[in-house]
Amino acid sequence: MHDIRLIRDDPHAFDAALERRGVQPCAATLLEMDASRREVSTRMQEAQARRNEASKLIGQTMSQGDKDRAEALKAEVAELKQTLPALEDEDRELSARLDDLLARLPNIPAGDVPDGTDEAQNVEVSRWGTLPTFAFTPKEHADLGPALGLDFETGAKISGARFTFLRGQMARLQRALGQFMLDRQTGTNGYTECATPLLVRDEAVFGTGQLPKFADDLFRTTDGRWLIPTAEVSLTNAVREQILPDLSRPVRMCALTPCFRSEAGAAGKDTRGYIRQHQFEKVELVSVCRPDEWQAEHDHMVRSAESVLEALGLPYRKMLLCAGDMGATAKKTYDLEVWLPGQGAYREISSISWCGDYQARRMNARFRPDGDKQTAFVHTLNGSGLAVGRTLVAILENFQNEDGSVNIPDLLQPYMGGIDRLTP
Repeated sequence: MHDIRLIRDDPHAFDAALERRGVQPCAATLLEMDASRREVSTRMQEAQARRNEASKLIGQTMSQGDKDRAEALKAEVAELKQTLPALEDEDRELSARLDDLLARLPNIPAGDVPDGTDEAQNVEVSRWGTLPTFAFTPKEHADLGPALGLDFETGAKISGARFTFLRGQMARLQRALGQFMLDRQTGTNGYTECATPLLVRDEAVFGTGQLPKFADDLFRTTDGRWLIPTAEVSLTNAVREQILPDLSRPVRMCALTPCFRSEAGAAGKDTRGYIRQHQFEKVELVSVCRPDEWQAEHDHMVRSAESVLEALGLPYRKMLLCAGDMGATAKKTYDLEVWLPGQGAYREISSISWCGDYQARRMNARFRPDGDKQTAFVHTLNGSGLAVGRTLVAILENFQNEDGSVNIPDLLQPYMGGIDRLTP
């Protein structure tokens, strides 16, 4: 959500920032509606003040014996009581329309975010690891996985496209990866493990920015709740409608949960394999911090995700997303893309975003600096640490052998009960 006062201060800068995201300028429309709302609000406040003043004067004029004046004041109060409900309704309607328009607009990109409309304009920042070499042609996971327990046919038979049934050693690998990631994020990187609801209310998905614009990307239950698209929703909303007393240190949370996405905007993309599913698991990282700490916290979150890839020996690159490729709630985003030799390409495995106070305004999440009477909005950050299914895919493709077996990274073997290889 945007602060209308900042738009009033510099409407041209606001429009220019929206254009960087491919959104048509709209500051003039917002300010016109804001002016109408403020004019109605002023009239309403003046009418309320006059009603209160006239009501007090009635008693005074009666005690002074001025019955005509008292009757005139009574008539004026009666008229104001008739007028005020209409003004209050108009004020509520204009406020709701303005808030709805503001809620549908994406966040403003940070100044160092590169211009661009899609992933082709993203900027590579760094690479890590040596790409594996093979004495044979490496397979894609969709060809390698079925013999190891990645059962696409049964998943589709039970639930339809983009659902997968994992068996035996493959199911154990997915469980092991999730546990390894949680232990890394809590034991090494300072996040508190949380177990969160998977079903949330409208105000929760509004708070993190999925509503109202991206409802088609979600699954909704018959009782009106929403299946979480990521634990970002439930973790970030843990501070909604709160005033944190100090926030001297960032609040870092993580959770391993199933995630549910309709993939409405991904028709025809990654229909084969385990890359893009309606249901998947992810370790989500969320941080809530002071406005002046966002940069250090963003760097920490990126390193927290990178540390998992490095511990598993998976080559990756870090990309700074351009303005047009970022998610709507982000001010600045880094993507980590893991190397998939079967595809001969880097693919996203983590997206780490700083959202500024965009989500905090929607959630009314604030903090009170020590010794200060005034409150301020917190800043929120979120990222994958990591997407479990995509990490599983990366292990299959990077550590495959010619006979169809797959080596298990050393640090993961204790989570696999000592198993060092998946075999067909």
